[in-house]
Amino acid sequence: MPVSNHFTAISSKILRSSPPKTLFINQQRILSKTQVNFNLSSRNPVHNLFYNANSFQKLSIQSLPYPNYNPVKNLFTGIVEEMGEIKQLGYAEDGGFEMKISGNVVLEDVKLGDSISVNGTCLTVTEFDKKESEFSVGLAPETLRKTSLIELVPGSRVNLERALLPSTRMGGHFVQGHVDGTGEIVSLEFEGDSLWVKVKTPPEVLKFIVPKGFIAVDGTSLTVCKVFDDEECFNFMLVAYTQQNVVIPLKKVGQKVNLEVDILGKYVERLLQSGFTSNITPK
Repeated sequence: MPVSNHFTAISSKILRSSPPKTLFINQQRILSKTQVNFNLSSRNPVHNLFYNANSFQKLSIQSLPYPNYNPVKNLFTGIVEEMGEIKQLGYAEDGGFEMKISGNVVLEDVKLGDSISVNGTCLTVTEFDKKESEFSVGLAPETLRKTSLIELVPGSRVNLERALLPSTRMGGHFVQGHVDGTGEIVSLEFEGDSLWVKVKTPPEVLKFIVPKGFIAVDGTSLTVCKVFDDEECFNFMLVAYTQQNVVIPLKKVGQKVNLEVDILGKYVERLLQSGFTSNITPK
């Protein structure tokens, strides 16, 4: 049988066994579980904006009707291209939670489905308007639970970066846009025109952070200066130019930042846990 006919036969068999309309039926069933409204005029943080349409009681983010799905498709450098501004955030007509962001540089060659890093979180462009210089991205419940995006309000500034192209210069380090956890800013101190920033983070994240190593903070590629294990903290320094082009200096003590550790450290831990080194015998 020719290859093309064989492929057609297999495709037809798969479609008969799993009709595409089943996916839409299941999605509709999921979406009907919780009816939620959103007030676009509100300037409250995201976590205060979920309420039941009938009782007006706040819902926990865990009850949002969406599956967790964040495939690995793109790569970033951690070199912020521009700072955007949150214009709107809330529920779209289809029930999904969306965020509308203003931007210019990231819209130069944008297409629907492109990935843009927003404060270090890889998000998919669902709509854009170059005339209005704005684009929209969808947010999953897991994204809101695991990142600092939950603190955003209309008017908040965010770091923006497009995904890498094969021709892109690698100016920072490999950043996936998959946030490992959040940290809390515990101090901001100037030394000359440079800014020391100290961040506290849980041990499960801190174990991957090493002095002079890479870390992405709100999507910005930075070099760790010191690690304070007894305080569960680390620090880094921002030069004057960086301070003017990223959102970190705009934040206050007590606010959260997104953290993504160097992927190499996680691979090393995985190999050690798997017993890989026990199979290595000296020559």
